[in-house]
Amino acid sequence: MTVEERLTLERGLLLALLVVDTLLFAVLELFFLPLRIGVVPVPVTILVGAVSTPWLVWTTGKLVRPGLSWVPLAVWVLVVFGVGLLGPGGDLVLIQDWRALVLLGASALPGAMVLGAGPGRTVGRRPGRG
Repeated sequence: MTVEERLTLERGLLLALLVVDTLLFAVLELFFLPLRIGVVPVPVTILVGAVSTPWLVWTTGKLVRPGLSWVPLAVWVLVVFGVGLLGPGGDLVLIQDWRALVLLGASALPGAMVLGAGPGRTVGRRPGRG
């Protein structure tokens, strides 16, 4: 069993960059969630969240350290709930309809699945075997 080395400056800066990316993605997904074309809702940010959140979790585990891959998911959840419920000026940014639930499910669940699988792991294989 090896002890994980300290975070180098480069990896620390990369983690900070990924956290800032996560913060920006979460805020933009919230602010553009109520987007409409005419009377038809176009929640394109749900697709952005479904791709970006798992990618950020995977990238953090691959490039920074597998033990820190939870950081982007935690930041995303905190920003969505923090800004969404206690938004700027006390406004409620997280809209109260199906789009908010789909955003939460389509972004957080795949991110959690990637977090559980971890980068480099394959289904059905245990570490240290074959």
